Amino acid sequence: MWNERESPLRIEKRFEFEQYSRISKFMGKIDKLCKEREIYPNISFGKNFVSLSIFLENKEISDKEKEFSRDIDKFYLED
Repeated sequence: MWNERESPLRIEKRFEFEQYSRISKFMGKIDKLCKEREIYPNISFGKNFVSLSIFLENKEISDKEKEFSRDIDKFYLED
């Protein structure tokens, strides 16, 4: 589940990984999706996690942002 945050308005999610090699593959998929959809979230990562923040263009999440976040969730579940 993506968490909604205010100031600034955004949705966030943290993805946990057991192996660092999975993070690299996951990040590669996100990179490709960002270029295709022209959405560029803030990304931070460490040895066993990736955190994303998607800043919302409007006062609520758009269909474009919902689809983008669903696709990222699918990437995480694929591996």
